Amino acid sequence: MGKQHGSMARNGKVRNQAPKVEKQERAKKVQMGRAKKRLQYARRCAMVNPNDKRKRGPNFGSGRKPEDIPK
Repeated sequence: MGKQHGSMARNGKVRNQAPKVEKQERAKKVQMGRAKKRLQYARRCAMVNPNDKRKRGPNFGSGRKPEDIPK
């Protein structure tokens, strides 16, 4: 077996230092299984516009909106 990094007395240091954050309530239920694959297919393949010049990534719409930019 290989050697360990550091002593076992220091295990869990980073996790114990991090502040405790409560879980957030989600507005929509997260899709799982077949339904999730169906959603992925629709998002990636079915709704893609073939006339677009560049391929848009999955995070395309998350940038700053024009109304959010201070004037």
